Amino acid sequence: MKAYKQPESVLVVIHTRELEVLLLERARQPGLWQSVTGSRENDETPLATARREVFEETGIDCAVHALSDWRIANTYEIFATWRDRYAPGVTHNTEHVFALELPGRIDIRTAPDEHRAHDWLPWQAAAERCFSWSNRDAIRLLGEANKGT
Repeated sequence: MKAYKQPESVLVVIHTRELEVLLLERARQPGLWQSVTGSRENDETPLATARREVFEETGIDCAVHALSDWRIANTYEIFATWRDRYAPGVTHNTEHVFALELPGRIDIRTAPDEHRAHDWLPWQAAAERCFSWSNRDAIRLLGEANKGT
């Protein structure tokens, strides 16, 4: 029996205090840049999913840095090309938004089967590079909330 992805995921915007944002380029979709994302597994809470995905995709331990739950949930239609990963009839996903603040840029270890490159960008440039509207909006919210700090 096929194991389907749950239609519940997380988006984690990793950034420095100076508002440089870490973006990852998808291995299977070159040119598509994003923050850390991932689907809930088993009975994980969104917070547990965020911690696991950050570690799997970057090697960063969230216990060492400030992970915050923005208490924002975006619901969007799943791209048709990715719907076969979900149970028949599932068309929408709910994404919980988090942010992880780092004191500055740190070395990361990407998962080569998931990402082919990474880049640290000022928040405005990072927002423009994202292919996902929810990722772009989260980065813009980060920047706007921190203007003048």
